[in-house]
Amino acid sequence: MKIKYPSETIENKKKILYNKKFKTGYDVVLSNNDVIKFIDTLPNKSATLIVTSPPYNIGKPYENKLPLDEYLKWQKQVIKKCKSKLADEGSICWEIGNFIEKKTVKGKYQKGTISEVTPLDTKFFDIFKSLGFKCRNRIVWRFGHGLHAKNRFSGRYETILWFTKTDDYKFNLDPVRVPQKYPGKRAFKGKNKGKPSGNPLGKNPSDTWKIIIKDWEEEWWDVPNCKSNHPEKTLHDCQFPIELIERLVLALTDEKDIVFDPFMGVGSALVAGLLHNRKVAGVDKEKQYTDVAYDRIIKAANGRLQKRPLGKPIHKPNGNEKVSKIPEEWKIQKKLN
Repeated sequence: MKIKYPSETIENKKKILYNKKFKTGYDVVLSNNDVIKFIDTLPNKSATLIVTSPPYNIGKPYENKLPLDEYLKWQKQVIKKCKSKLADEGSICWEIGNFIEKKTVKGKYQKGTISEVTPLDTKFFDIFKSLGFKCRNRIVWRFGHGLHAKNRFSGRYETILWFTKTDDYKFNLDPVRVPQKYPGKRAFKGKNKGKPSGNPLGKNPSDTWKIIIKDWEEEWWDVPNCKSNHPEKTLHDCQFPIELIERLVLALTDEKDIVFDPFMGVGSALVAGLLHNRKVAGVDKEKQYTDVAYDRIIKAANGRLQKRPLGKPIHKPNGNEKVSKIPEEWKIQKKLN
């Protein structure tokens, strides 16, 4: 799809602007621009939620790999800029993985290329605290597929650091309540003796979430990542699923609030906000991605975007699929051994 840039349109009563700068009066503003230049056009204290997954500095086609200290210095500059644009009652969520440094060794036990891992959340925590943010949760996003490591355990999770600007922040519990395990449980003493002890809307999921079959109970979010058979998959190498951001949008913002993604990629965070009647803004330096984001937003506004339903159970093979069966070659090899 060839996208005219800049562009302004109205889709299903949603005003959409694809432009270098942020402008008020729109439901969606997305931009192909440098992140700092775009942030500078945002009004101060305008965003209720800033949520993103920044480049991990691992040498993807869309990033220039920097020494780790330089990368973190740049990220701190971006986060500092974001702070002035965040409402006092707002939240900022940084979804991050690992920085991988590869080296070649010729040892007794290891020969060839090995990786040294730096969990980026340990570095970003210090950055956010140094800027005065207050940590509310460290959420683990677990997924079942990815690259298979040979010299260490395969990585199957990333983290979301949730910080707030102040101690007086928005948090909507009811939209993210989970079903009671024992809804018929009753108080056995006190003034409420004999009455139901739970909340009719569901229980508080606490600060440990496990999203498995619509149940958000532990600090493990089991949401599939966007691999080749995922309905949301685009050309982006490290696209995160809309469902992951929907939970943050529902819990940390109200309708008509602004959700901003400073590294929006193909626009998953913007789509998540738009689907729940939030105003959204985002920027990315790669036009091939912002064009895809624009196309996805147009489809989302008109109800035509393919996405994985919020809370859909993770697929489990039934054993009859060809890919779930043990290869005949392995059976033969096992007999020979």
